[in-house]
Amino acid sequence: MADDSAQSAWAIQSLAALLDLSRRARLAGSPQELGFLLANDSHALTPYRQSALWLADTGLHTLSGLVQIDANAPYALWLTQLCRHLASQPDHTRALGADDVPPELARDWAEWWPAHALWLAMPAAAHAPGTAAQAGLLLVRDAPWTAQEPGLLREWADIWWHSFAALRRPRLSPWQRLKHAARAQLGWQPTRRWWRQSVLRWGALLLAVLLFPLHLTVLAPGELVPAHPVLIRAPLDGVIDVFHVQPNQSVRKDQPLFGFDEALIQSQLDVAAQTLLTAETDYRQTSQQALSDARVKPQLALLTGKIEEKRAEMDFLREQRGRARVLAPQDGVALFDDPTEWIGRPVAVGERIMRIAAPHDVEVEAWLPLADAIALGDGASVRLYLNASPLFAVDARLRYMAHDAVQRPDGSYAYRVRAVLEGPTDNRVGLKGTAKLQGDWVPLIYWVLRRPLATLRSTLGL
Repeated sequence: MADDSAQSAWAIQSLAALLDLSRRARLAGSPQELGFLLANDSHALTPYRQSALWLADTGLHTLSGLVQIDANAPYALWLTQLCRHLASQPDHTRALGADDVPPELARDWAEWWPAHALWLAMPAAAHAPGTAAQAGLLLVRDAPWTAQEPGLLREWADIWWHSFAALRRPRLSPWQRLKHAARAQLGWQPTRRWWRQSVLRWGALLLAVLLFPLHLTVLAPGELVPAHPVLIRAPLDGVIDVFHVQPNQSVRKDQPLFGFDEALIQSQLDVAAQTLLTAETDYRQTSQQALSDARVKPQLALLTGKIEEKRAEMDFLREQRGRARVLAPQDGVALFDDPTEWIGRPVAVGERIMRIAAPHDVEVEAWLPLADAIALGDGASVRLYLNASPLFAVDARLRYMAHDAVQRPDGSYAYRVRAVLEGPTDNRVGLKGTAKLQGDWVPLIYWVLRRPLATLRSTLGL
């Protein structure tokens, strides 16, 4: 019972001392203060005669009971060699004596130290087997080390090393802190070679994907239009009276298409005929008078010219009456608006009424917006996806792209694009859809960021 009570009292006292040392280590303001705390105040955990703190990069850092160390003293040189030897061993915590070190070091052991020593190595990665020690604490005394003391001192050494490493960490600039944070976020591992870093592998893969070449494509509204239609224009000034065909109806050559109101032309023709009869009657009367009166003969030439004028006027009116019936100049499909919009509407000479398109003379027309006016080479690929058949594209090759933009009915400006079909199609003229125009090869990142960058530039004025 007495042994148990003593053991409990020792554990409580050791734990209190460890907590106090830990608090003081956190409050230390410099590596020198921490070294003094470890070398001298560790005596609160367990008694020892002397202690030494060794650092791999600077050598002996602190000796208990000394304010300053003479690095060239024989004792300091021997102690440095001993610490280097112990740091090269795999054990991080070990009790040792003169028999556990090489003969050249054991020879001077009795001169400097008592029989029993305890080595506490502090590697970069705590408790990692095989890692080199970055620092080490040596404690020596006359009595052997108990079973509990190395574990308690090991815990204190780990706590101290954490505080010491934090104080020795160099102060980083904002840029360096940002770089370290980025490396930590990306999983950069300093212990690996740069070509083995997973972040670089993923970065190389991402770069390869972003630089993957593909054709620059843009979309534009398009439709099927006749390639070489025959324009049917108004042959005279008048009012359209009747349509003989319907929109999109197939017509034959010389088939009547539409007709003008002939009432005015017929009335003008009747008046001209009566005027011609009157002129001919005057001519006959004057020619009979000329037989008896020579003074009347000069009037015959005037009346002859008047008769010819009226005959020419009648021929013109007959021609106009013939032209009032418009016939199809060739076989094809009649393309025009609703006939009811034309009937009764006055038109001028040359005004377009309809178009006659050959059944298979079809091409693609697209309107390319200003923001999507990419460079298109001769014969660039154009694919029209019709709204009526979105799964099957109509393939074509670029014929030309207009130099100037034209205002569209919605107020926007666009470039007219015409493309020749690569093969016959069963789709009729007038079907609309979306045209996909293919440009040059560009990296994927340019293909993705082209429109956002253009919008950003136009917004910010860059």
